[in-house]
Amino acid sequence: MAKRVFIIHGWGGSPKGCWIPWLKKELEKRNFRVEAPSMPDAEHPKIGSWVEHLSKIVKKADRQTFFVGHSIGCQTILRYLEKIKEKIGGAVFVAGWFSLNPESTPTKEDRQIARPWLETKIDFEKIRKRTDNFTAIFSDDDPCVPLENSKIFSQKLNAKIVIEKNKGHFDDDAGVKELPVALEELLKISKLF
Repeated sequence: MAKRVFIIHGWGGSPKGCWIPWLKKELEKRNFRVEAPSMPDAEHPKIGSWVEHLSKIVKKADRQTFFVGHSIGCQTILRYLEKIKEKIGGAVFVAGWFSLNPESTPTKEDRQIARPWLETKIDFEKIRKRTDNFTAIFSDDDPCVPLENSKIFSQKLNAKIVIEKNKGHFDDDAGVKELPVALEELLKISKLF
């Protein structure tokens, strides 16, 4: 059975943005079945609708199922894993966050959108039961995500931490169109199965 990868974009993002098309193509070359869905109302992401959308797309997860998330897509994956019972192969998180730099949410509307994602608790113990294979990738100059977020991924999920240099928020603003480290980490995880 083919290994499946679901790539979940971030807030205001799309499957056509930044490094996502490149990663999808690279994984497909290696015979992965890859889906990079458009998440609902990307400019105003809501936990419930994003997790529900991911659940519908994945259908039934198993050890041949892997995830890659960008920014708020990482939280979507974590909150999805909290709700399922099946074990998965693993996940790679790019610029995932549990706190944000204040400048990244300058307007009242931005803060209202971010608030539930920042304040709704996540059951890390449940998530750890889904897989032992987490990698979290950060940039040393991310304008949105403080590097302290890496400690939460490390401590709560026992994730491998990778810190890249000068990649910003790994988005179009930072000009990141390819992300070899995400491909390498996913391939390492997938070889365990």
